[in-house]
Amino acid sequence: MRIPLLFIWILHFMDLARGSDNSKILRYRRSSSVSRLCPAGCASCSALNGCLSCKPRLFFHLELDGMRQRGTCLSSCPRGHYGKRSPHINTCPRCREDCAFCFSETFCTRCHPGHFLFRGKCENSCPNGLTANTALRECTECPVGCEVCVRRNECVRCRADLYILHGQCHHNCPSGSEPDVQLMQCIPQGQGIICFGKCSLWLTAPAR
Repeated sequence: MRIPLLFIWILHFMDLARGSDNSKILRYRRSSSVSRLCPAGCASCSALNGCLSCKPRLFFHLELDGMRQRGTCLSSCPRGHYGKRSPHINTCPRCREDCAFCFSETFCTRCHPGHFLFRGKCENSCPNGLTANTALRECTECPVGCEVCVRRNECVRCRADLYILHGQCHHNCPSGSEPDVQLMQCIPQGQGIICFGKCSLWLTAPAR
C-alpha cells in the first residue's frame, strides 16, 4: 500500500524539527528515491521482481528473465496475450494454444500455422462450403464453383468443369472471350495461345 503524500511530508518535517538526527533524514531520502528507480509505468517495484503494481490504465505482465519472472507495466498486451481489466488490476492472460492473437479467452483473431480461423475459433480444417486459406489462416467463403480462393470474391482454382476469368468461375465464357480447354480459362477473343513442341514455349497469337 502506498503511503499518502501528505503523511510523508509530515514525517519529513518531523525529522527536520529534530535537527540533530541526521541518520533519519538520510533514511527518508533513500526511501523517496525508490519510485524513481522503478521501470517506466510501475507504481511500485522491487529489484528482484521488477514491477509489483502499475500506474492506472496500464497492464501488469510477467516476463521471463532467465529462470525467474519479472513484472512489467505495458500500455497494451504482447502477442499471444489479451488485455483483461478489473477494478483492482489489469492483466495480460495468455491466449489459447492454437491462437496467435485473441480478443478474449474465447475469441481468437488470428491462428498459428496449420489452423484456420472460423467464428473466433482456430480449427484444423474448414467446414463444407469454405476453403482453408493458408495465407490468411482463416476459412474463406469462396465464390460459387470455386475450389480455392484468396478472398471471398477472388478465385484461383475453379471446379474441373468450369472456366476461370478475373477470379470468377463460369460454365460458359462471357461475351468477348473464348474458352481455353487446356488451361480451363476464358481468354479475350483473337488472343488464343499457340503451343510449340511440348508446350515449353507459349506465344500469343495475333488478333485477326
